[in-house]
Order: sequence, then structure tokens, then C-alpha cells
Amino acid sequence: MATENFNTDIPEDLLTPDTMEFPSSSLSFVDGFPAMASLTDAYDLQDFNRATSLFTSMVPVASLEAIRKGLVDFVDDGPIENQWVIFDDLMDSNSLFLTGNTDTVYAFGILDLEESGPVVIEVPPNCGPSTINDATFSFVVDMGAPGPDRGQGGKYLVLGPDYSGPLSDIENGEVVEHEGETYFVAHSPTRINWVPCRGLLVDGETKPASELFRNGIQAYALKDKDNPPPMVWKNMSAAEVNTIHSNHESFFEEIHRAIDKEPPEVFDPELLGMASLLGIRKGEPFEPSDHQREVLERGVMAGNAYARAVTFAPRAPEAYLYGEENSMWYNMLYGNDYRYLIDGGAGGIDADARLMFFYMATVNTPAMILKMPGVGSQYGVVARDSGGAWLEGDRNYTMHIPPNVPAKNFWSLVVYDVQTRSMLQTPDRAFPSVNSMRPDLVTEPDGSVNLTFGPQPPEENRGNWIQTRPGKTWFAIFRLYGPLEAWFERTWRPGEVEPAK
Repeated sequence: MATENFNTDIPEDLLTPDTMEFPSSSLSFVDGFPAMASLTDAYDLQDFNRATSLFTSMVPVASLEAIRKGLVDFVDDGPIENQWVIFDDLMDSNSLFLTGNTDTVYAFGILDLEESGPVVIEVPPNCGPSTINDATFSFVVDMGAPGPDRGQGGKYLVLGPDYSGPLSDIENGEVVEHEGETYFVAHSPTRINWVPCRGLLVDGETKPASELFRNGIQAYALKDKDNPPPMVWKNMSAAEVNTIHSNHESFFEEIHRAIDKEPPEVFDPELLGMASLLGIRKGEPFEPSDHQREVLERGVMAGNAYARAVTFAPRAPEAYLYGEENSMWYNMLYGNDYRYLIDGGAGGIDADARLMFFYMATVNTPAMILKMPGVGSQYGVVARDSGGAWLEGDRNYTMHIPPNVPAKNFWSLVVYDVQTRSMLQTPDRAFPSVNSMRPDLVTEPDGSVNLTFGPQPPEENRGNWIQTRPGKTWFAIFRLYGPLEAWFERTWRPGEVEPAK
């Protein structure tokens, strides 16, 4: 039987209906032609979808750019490669860093290999876990204990995409003799790079790690190796600095700066094409009209909504450390692949796993996912109480930490603000955390610890209390430094966050 207005039977799934309903619009068609009044809506709908896709795919790029801008604006003095920030007195809740912690001494550097050319980074013996990440938040090389120097220290020569010299074919991490010096080679595909270094506390003190970094780290352009400028350190403890990407249409200004700076081949061509069609193109100004900004804002809002859903209530069952049916604790690195590949790449990239991690956290290194008992750190995240309800700052909660915590060095628990994913700012405490090194931490006779959370301090055991803020939701990260077998085997587990009775 012939379809109306055709000579033959046309499959229904080839035909476009006269009307299509979408959440934000209704599109009309005239025998397949878009109605003239629907053209703009059709264009806007696709721009909305592209904006949403760009947000969920390029959070890592925007996040690294936000870190770069925040650190450079804070330093704002001289050559970028030798101007570093350090948290001599630890990071507190004044600064906005994605899930930074209160228990390690951070030192951060930014490299601009386009301006400086190759850069040398000298790390001292016994340097804490340190990494170089490129402008797409991809791993370049580790330094310190997890790096090729294996904690013995050494010189790393960082070569950018504009380098074309005799070391071009040397693999990352290999040792070379070059111009009379011995280097570990690190090729980065991008011009901007971030260098985060972490130093562990010694008996609860920051001074040993701070002095090790200040006296032992050197960074300078290779061309200045015979007379390198002195390092300039700036203490960022207690500073009010923002390093977090935008959740509004200014997000696209952040990725425009990155796209404009970097070689196009470092970005996925499909995503780069989406960006171009939205007006974000290398070498050209990004000047959207007011109408375009409205569409981009709606797209980023949709992407932000999904990012928050997948970050705080992961869809993947394997994300939950002990099974979602009996525990709210989950793993921010559940894919066990720092490249976020599914089945080694056979299944492509796990975009949800990548989005969840980079919306919540920073630093990309295989050392964070490798099973190395007694070395590095491991993490558990909780955003809901034992009944599955979001954690609220108005309520009181308890949490039991069983004895024999499988941490060679120490454990800590830090509370974060859901809006900023940074440390929760409270009226009385700049450090919203507890750790096993605190002298006022009360331990039960069996070695267990009972923590409390709430806006007002308890009458006793205040060292076990973390203040929350009425009107603010929160989540927490439990960290084990030097995690042991019981953590990896899941034979030891932290208690759930329980509403106080």
C-alpha cells in the first residue's frame, strides 16, 4: 500500500512529523521543511546541545586554565617558571581549590613553554609526590617517589610542542645527557603546564616539607641553566584565591583562552569543531551576541546539572566502594585508568568517570590509581547519610572510624562545600578537618574514633568535631596516606555518616 503522496510504501521512521516537542521549544515542519519561524529555534537547540557537550567534555581544560589564571594573578611578578606558590602553613578554606586538603604542604608552579622554551625543574631527594599535568589536564610525568627519580631527586627537562631539537625522540621519563647535564625528559603536548608538589607532614609539622621545597626545588628556562634566576616563593596560606572554573557562560571564555594558546592537535577534532561553530576559534576573538550568550548559559546550566548529578550520586555501580545498597562511600577514581579508557580503549573514554573526577578534584597521575600498599594515598568520598539523604549543615551527624585504620602514615577527613567543591567555610574554623595526628583527637579504648559533625560544638571531645554551616550542604573525603592491603581488599571500611539521634 502506497504512503499518502508517495507511489510506494515509505517506512515511517524516514519521515519527519509536522511538529516536534522539546522541553524548551516546539518546532514545526512543512512536509520536511523547517517552518521559517522554527529555524532560529532549531539553530538554538543545536547550539544548546553543543554548549552542553562542550561543558561536560572540557571541564578538565577549563579547570586547568582556572588554576593557571588564579596562580599567575596571585604571583604576578617576573618569569613565570621560577615564580612558585607554597602553602607553608597548609591550605585552608579561604582559598578556592577543588577538594584541596589541610594535611599536606602544597607547592605549585605554572610553566609557559611558549614563552620560556624548554624548562628545567630540579627536585630534591625525598621530594613528596609531584606531577606535571598539561593544559588538557592530561598526565605528562611524575616526579619524586612515584617518578623515574624514585625519590632520589634529579633534574627534569620539560619540552613543549614547539621543541624540535635532538631530544624529540626520547621517551618521557628516560635519562639523557644534554649539554653537560643529566636530565629526565618530559615531553608535553601543550605550552601551559601545571606542576603540583605535595609534602607530607612530619609529626604534624609543616616546616620539614616547606623547607625541603623552598631549598630544594629549582625551576628555570634551559637557556638560563648557567645562571638561573633565584626562585621566588610566595606563601598562599590564608590567601583568598580562586582557581575553580566557571559554571556559567564565562566557562567558554576559559576554554577560548586555552584553545587560543595551544596547538589545535591537542584537542579532540569533534570538540574543536563544536567550539568553532559556537564562535570559539583559535586566533579569533570570542564575541558572542547577547542572544548567543543566553543560549550558551542554558547549555552550561544543563551541563552543570549533569556534572553535579554524576559527581555526587554516581550512576556507575562500580563507583561504590562497598555496593550502593549498603554504603554511600564511593571512589572518585572508579575507572582505575588515569586516561579514563574503558577496557583499555576498546570501549572508548568513560566520559562520566572523567567528568566526575575533574568536576570534584585536580591532579592527574597514574600513581593515584595504582595499588601500591604503603605508598601514596587513597580516597573515599561520601555525600549522603546512611539513609541516602544529602548531608546538610543544619543537622548533626556522627561517624565511626573502626580501629586499625589501614594507613601506614596517617588518615584524614576533610569536609567540602557542595557549591564550590572547596573546603567548607565555617564561622569558627579555617580547617574543616580532622586527622589521626591531631593531639586533641580522642581515641576509644579499642583504637576506634567517633567523629561528630554539626554547626555547634559538642560538650566534649571537640577535637573529634568538624563544624558545618546552617544553610550549606557538604560532602567529605576520607584520605589514607600510605594505604595498606586492608583498604584495597575492602576488608576494612569507614562507618557511614549517621544522623544524630
